[in-house]
Amino acid sequence: MTRVYYSPAYVAAGYAFDTTRKARWVADSLLHAPIPGIELVKPAPLTRAQLLGTHDPEYVQAVETGTPRHLAESQGFDWDPGLWEMALATNGGVVAAAQSALEYGVAGSLSSGLHHARYGSGAAFCTFNGLVIAAKQALRAGARNVLILDLDAHCGGGTASLIEDEAHLFQVDVAVSDFDYYPSTDNARLSLVREPDQYLAAVESAFQKAEDSGLRFGLCLYNAGMDPFEDCPTGGLPGITREMLYRRERMVFEWCRSQRMSIAFVLAGGYIGPDLDQYGLVDLHRMTLAASSGHR
Repeated sequence: MTRVYYSPAYVAAGYAFDTTRKARWVADSLLHAPIPGIELVKPAPLTRAQLLGTHDPEYVQAVETGTPRHLAESQGFDWDPGLWEMALATNGGVVAAAQSALEYGVAGSLSSGLHHARYGSGAAFCTFNGLVIAAKQALRAGARNVLILDLDAHCGGGTASLIEDEAHLFQVDVAVSDFDYYPSTDNARLSLVREPDQYLAAVESAFQKAEDSGLRFGLCLYNAGMDPFEDCPTGGLPGITREMLYRRERMVFEWCRSQRMSIAFVLAGGYIGPDLDQYGLVDLHRMTLAASSGHR
């Protein structure tokens, strides 16, 4: 069974938006239409010590207390006490998925809103950067090196800023939007795709960049965005179809298996709009779960 972490606290924030609600949509879909091999598990919330290993104490306190308000709401959500509960739960789920993947080979969390968060603030629907927090915890648990594979529509500039001095963390990032753009560095490599027929080749090239890094990775943290989808109103690239994203998901899990690399995934971007309703978005994210359940 693939452990996928979720709890009702993932949607505890009062602010209603795709990022703060879709974990429940996906979880509810699994109750009504289970995916064979997927088991929902409640994670432990993130601890303050784990947060302070990646984020500024002033910012952490702001999210907890709502003061100063500009910091507490720097990710774009109206603050209420449930925001802190949500942030601890969803980021704790990423840590739990990483630890479970190291033990069992593959795991996931219905978390999103991670890769734009920086040391001292949130950004673009991302409160804390659970990818980096989980990667650091994985190193402490014995992983020699950790790969962050970011296939959200938007660039993972927050992650890149947080790992620039981390010799054992490496990010490969394929984006279709230049939002949160950053120049490639020694341990964060970004590719921007403008033409849909180049997208899957760019993903394969990202795999090669990871292989060429000279690092042997014990874990891949996969930020599985569905916002490159052509009908997604935020980030979608015309010509990137559901079928292409299905192929992408299969490619990711098969590549990790070929590398004998554990993989922990999160949901990342994906937004409803005029041409993509809640059920269509859930179906897109379910492709990641389905691919993960066939990983072993």
